[in-house]
Amino acid sequence: MLLRFQVTNHASLLDEQELSLVATDRHPGRAESQIPGGSEAAVPVVAVYGTNASGKSNVIDSIGWMRSAVLSSFRRWDPSGGVPRRPFALGGGAADRPSSFAVDFVVGGVHHQFGFSVDDERVTEEWLYYYPEGRQRRLYERGADDTVTFGRWLTGRRKLIAELLRPNSLYLSVAAAQGHDQLGEVFRWFRTGLRMATDHDFARRLDHTVRLCLEGGGGEGGRPVLDLLRFADLGVSGLEIQDWDESTREDHRRITQALREALGNKVRVQEDSTHRVRVEHRTADGVFPLDLAYESSGTRTWIGLIGPVVTALAEGGVLCVDELDARLHPYLVDALVGMFQSAETNTTGAQLIFSTHEAALLGRNARTELFRDQIWFTEKDARTLATRLFPLTEFAVRQSGDNLETRYLGGRYGAVPHLDDDLLRDVTAAFRHGGGREAGKVAEADEGRATGAA
Repeated sequence: MLLRFQVTNHASLLDEQELSLVATDRHPGRAESQIPGGSEAAVPVVAVYGTNASGKSNVIDSIGWMRSAVLSSFRRWDPSGGVPRRPFALGGGAADRPSSFAVDFVVGGVHHQFGFSVDDERVTEEWLYYYPEGRQRRLYERGADDTVTFGRWLTGRRKLIAELLRPNSLYLSVAAAQGHDQLGEVFRWFRTGLRMATDHDFARRLDHTVRLCLEGGGGEGGRPVLDLLRFADLGVSGLEIQDWDESTREDHRRITQALREALGNKVRVQEDSTHRVRVEHRTADGVFPLDLAYESSGTRTWIGLIGPVVTALAEGGVLCVDELDARLHPYLVDALVGMFQSAETNTTGAQLIFSTHEAALLGRNARTELFRDQIWFTEKDARTLATRLFPLTEFAVRQSGDNLETRYLGGRYGAVPHLDDDLLRDVTAAFRHGGGREAGKVAEADEGRATGAA
């Protein structure tokens, strides 16, 4: 269960921004989860709205970067390569300021708070607290000189782990690598309790869906995957899963190695799925499989989401999705959000955090009702171009009487694009006087030169 996330100076999120999943209202039928040690509850769904380039994807990215730092800083970061962070790039002096991340979450039925700060070279601060019986207790704190101060509630080989600490690795990452039981439980929350779904990890998510199918063996274990495939009305009856032949694997390894030799080890090569997946379509003449590459982008997107969705709902956990509405029909997005929102289907306390443009989710025709404490917005500061993240609860909203979709699209809450009609009229005038045709001729000439050079 995730309660709050805070970030400073990551990408466009320059000043400290907080995303809260703590409910401000209670709604029967909503899959709320009681927070240990208090009377508050956590909401099952949070939607982040904003214009293009407003920073909403960076909210999701910052959660993913924090997760990656926990999982990878000790095992995968170059020991002498500093910290691969991405600070705010549009402000004077921002690159010299640390980037900070903090998260409140529940693991083992106990509220924890973990956070750290980094600059380009090292971890400058790190801390972990927990709240048994609602009272804060320190597990450890780390300073800029890598000195770690321990609370008496942290047991195990804590000093030995501190001796293995590098300036650019997190203490939590080192502890997990050394098999520390108490901190390993916190580490596992980041690995399996917090999952990401972005354009960069499609192959991994596809493998997740495939693994659920294979583990189910066509029986009850794989049934939710197949049910969701058919539910989407994509004309899909099943999946055909095969191992890639060794020659294909070798070709991929050779191409990857060549790219890295030419462009450096930091080049990102899109991973390939570990299995060949073909999508089965049933017609009156039989079942016909098609390679996934030939399917629509919407079909591929849905198949890549099914695995993380099924696992989150079955085991309880947090799923963060960037641009949930991209390439999916609004009805399908509505239904997916509803699976997390409903206490009938979400019985494990699973949570969904997503960015979106889909305003229909706020309207009265949506099957799933999102409440005011589940809706957040991102907006660029006109002076600094930094992102401001703010909730709908900052506005006076009558949940039962206001049409949130109409008010949002009408600009009542901000976070919508301000389109300059004068510029559009200038474009129209340019086309009227032949400017568009001239631009087209230039583009055609450029294309012709490029083709000739090839």
